[in-house]
Parts: sequence; C-alpha cells; structure tokens
Amino acid sequence: MSSVTDFNDYRSKMNDRIMTEDNKVIKRIFNLDTNAFKAGALDVKTKELLGLVASIVLRCDDCVKYHLESCQKAGLNQKEVTEALSIATLVGGTIVIPHLRKAYEYWDALHEKS
Repeated sequence: MSSVTDFNDYRSKMNDRIMTEDNKVIKRIFNLDTNAFKAGALDVKTKELLGLVASIVLRCDDCVKYHLESCQKAGLNQKEVTEALSIATLVGGTIVIPHLRKAYEYWDALHEKS
C-alpha cells in the first residue's frame, strides 16, 4: 500500500472512531475546520496554501499531508506549492526543514498515485 493510501485509511478510520463519541466540542471543531476551508472572501486554493504554511510552521506532519492533498485536489501546481513551502520555511526557520522533507516526499507520492 502507498503512503497516501495508508494515511487516508488511518485518518478515515480514526475520524470515524472519534465521531462515535457524543462530544459537541470535538464535533463542532471538525465542522468548523471543514467550513473554514470552503470558498468565501478567499478562494479554496488560497485557503489551502494558508493551511499548508501554518501546518509546516506548526510542524504537524499529518496536517501537512492533509493540506498537500487538498492543494492537489484544488488544482495547485508544483510551483505554487513550492512557493508556499518556501514562505513556511522562512517563517518557521531551519527547525521545519525535516517537515519540509516529508512534505516533498508526500507531494511526490500524491503525484505518483494520480
């Protein structure tokens, strides 16, 4: 199985598990996250790039994977994603370089899969 499939299967399985709990806070946070990335004053592409930059700076590899996949689905290209990743690295500093490596690896895996 590919890293893309493994990530999505695990994410789906665990999200389903989390949603079995009767917790309004968690359910509302998931809903807020979903709705925050819909088109509004900013288009979906811009919002996904913002999410990607924040995820790199915060060093959340799962979030980076999620936003890279969303960037691909939104039609962003390599140059657009690379530019966003360069800003994230500038803001986050050298400590984010390991996450930058993982981001490139996952982006490549997304394109091998499609």
